[in-house]
Parts: sequence; structure tokens; C-alpha cells
Amino acid sequence: MKKYSYTIRLIIAGIVGVLTILAISGIFYPVKFLDLQFSALLQRVIFDYSIIALGLLLGVVLLTFLFGRFYCSIICPFGILQEFAALLFRRKSLPQKNFKFKYIIAALTFGGLVGGSALLIRYIDPYTVFGSAISISIFGIIFTLAVLALVFFKNRFFCTNICPVGAVLGLISKFSLCKIYIDKNKCVSCGLCANSCPSGCIDHKEKTVDNETCVKCLKCISVCRGGAVEFGIKPKKEVKFNIKRREFIWAAAALAVLGGAVKAGIEIGDKFAKKIRDIILPPGAENTQRMTNKCLNCNLCIENCPNKILVKSNENFSAVHIDYSKGEGFCKYDCNECSKVCPSGAIKKISIEEKQKTRIAMAMVKQEKCNSCDVCTFECPTGAISKKDGEPAVVDGSKCIGCGKCKHACKFDAIEIFAVNEQVVI
Repeated sequence: MKKYSYTIRLIIAGIVGVLTILAISGIFYPVKFLDLQFSALLQRVIFDYSIIALGLLLGVVLLTFLFGRFYCSIICPFGILQEFAALLFRRKSLPQKNFKFKYIIAALTFGGLVGGSALLIRYIDPYTVFGSAISISIFGIIFTLAVLALVFFKNRFFCTNICPVGAVLGLISKFSLCKIYIDKNKCVSCGLCANSCPSGCIDHKEKTVDNETCVKCLKCISVCRGGAVEFGIKPKKEVKFNIKRREFIWAAAALAVLGGAVKAGIEIGDKFAKKIRDIILPPGAENTQRMTNKCLNCNLCIENCPNKILVKSNENFSAVHIDYSKGEGFCKYDCNECSKVCPSGAIKKISIEEKQKTRIAMAMVKQEKCNSCDVCTFECPTGAISKKDGEPAVVDGSKCIGCGKCKHACKFDAIEIFAVNEQVVI
């Protein structure tokens, strides 16, 4: 079984990777496994106080504490992408240093997130970058190509020394119950395990494994001919909590950065996007400030929108929003797909009934252009538009939810849709 452990794990990773691509592409997403993404879960816990998200997050943490960083090898799509890229490149793995600067990166990104802004983390979070790349976002493509170039030279260097999620999970994995370790009585120091390790975390001369940077690919177990590489609870306790001076300095620096990032995140969360008033958001986003500070720009909602009216962040707005000039031109009355697929809680999970009562915009009839054709009155799903014979149509503001169906149906360009400052349930 040890011989095939890597192959089995690789098959599982491949299946998850394919399903992730299908999900982000809007082709196949019946099981919401992307809700397991670490940053998105953490955000839902912090801002929405979600019990479900808390349970899933604790599940990821518990998995890591028990077995190490399997998250990075079977759940994270960006990690899976790098692994298969390394197989194509066929590069020899080299020992890597455990750079402590990754803790500063993690402190900055997660500090800002705790403070109320996803501005920093959306540019480095592995799931977000992967989603952006699959949905043909320029930034996502450039970032992914840069990391793949890094894979060519340094294999999983991003996962072990840059990724903020990897830094946090690595700290937990360092003290995990089950570890990769080398039985010194069986090891002949042939170096096969070290040469095959994508994380560069094995020192075959000293016969040690850095389980903090180990992503649990299990390749070392499969290639070891003498069965010296084991996975499980080591008979003799290996890790003792004995913090060194250098580690203490890095820990203090990371805590200082974390505190500063939390404060900065609060300030950004309070000020960002307050001046933007003409952006229409998907039902459940509430307002531009909240959407700006919570949306990870993974673009999962965009690809799964049946009417294709959701658009990516651009020069007008730094998060996902609605553009009625795209796709079918209106928000389907009986659809809440964006709410269902959003993993970060930027778009709140709301029922169809609540969505049908949520005002995301407001329609207005331009009297001078109205031809009194009655089409808009028939098309309006909430009955908010009415008219008398020979007179222009009138919008009842107490019933309009701003779905855009009337504007899409009007052939005379007589209807305008205006954004609202705050979404409300009418």
C-alpha cells in the first residue's frame, strides 16, 4: 500500500483539480467543495459569524493538526496545479530553505482580512488567483504564469515560502500528530526521497523531514526502496517547543505587522468604496463598501451566472458587479445561483424568496420616450410597472427590485436602471 500511496493521492488531487476547473468554468458544480477554501471560510467566520463555516474551518485545522498539510495537496486547486506542472517540467527537486518572511506576508494579508478588508489577500490567496486565471482575468493569468515559472526552477516554492495559507497551515503541521519521518535504522542515505520531494523539505544526510513545509504529497514514501520513509506517529517524540532567538524575533515582527494590518484593514473597510454610487451589485451583496472589502474576485459567481450579467472587477469597481449591457441583460427572477456558489460570503446566501424581494436597483421610465406599448408591464415579475390607456408607464418604487427585465424588454430605450446605495428587502 505504501508503494501506491503517492499514486492514490495524485488521482484524488487530479479529480479535485478537474472538478474545480469545471466549477469555476460554470460547467459542473453540484457539490460545493470550494466552500472548503481556507481564506473564504475564515472570512465567513469573521464577518458573518457562520456556524457552518466555523465547523468547516475547524475541520480543515483539525485535518492539518492530525495529518499535516494534506489541504495543500488535495484541496487547494493552486497547489494541485503546481504539482501537475512540476510533473510536466520533470525538474529535479532541490533542498529549500524555510524562509521566515512568509510569516510577514501571512500577517499582512490575514491581518487586513481580520480588520475588514480583502484588498490584500485577493492578490495572493491561492484559490482566488486560480479562479481568476481560469476565468481569464489578466492579473490571475500573469500571477499564475509567474508561479509556474517559479515551479520550473524551485518546484513548490510558492506553497512553502510565499503562500499565506501555507504559512498558517505549516505552523499547525509542524506540531501535527502524524508526520513524515525517516527510520534511521532502515535509511541508507541514497537520496531518492530528497530528490523527489517537491517541497525540498528532506535532508537525507541528517535523515530529517521539515514537516512544516512538507505538503504531504507522499512521493517520498513511494520512491523509498527500503521502506525507511514512514507516515504516522513517530515512536519517539521529535518536536520540542524550544523557541530560538531568531524565531522569537520573526514571531514578534509578524505580530507587529499583524496588528498594523488589522488597523489598516479597519481603515480601508471604513473608507473604501464609499464614494461609489452607480454600481449595481448581485442580490445579497448589500452595498458597495461591503462588496469591495469582502469579494475575493475568484469569479466563481461570474462563470455560474446563467444570464452572464456579472462582470469582473475593472477600473470602475474593484469587485464583481452587475452590468445589464452584458449577457441576457437582466437578473433572472427565479435565480440565486451567485448567492449559492459564493464561498467568501461577499454575496450572502439568500433563498429564492428573499432574493425576489431584494431591491438591487431601481427602474425609471423616461416619459418622453415611452411608446405606451405595455410590454414592460407584462415583463415585470413583481408587478411594479403599470399604465393607463394612452399614457406612459409608471414604476411603483415600493415594488421594484431593479432586476432590469423591463429595460431589456423595452424596444424604445425608455427605461433606465439606477443603482441603490443599500440593498433592502421590500
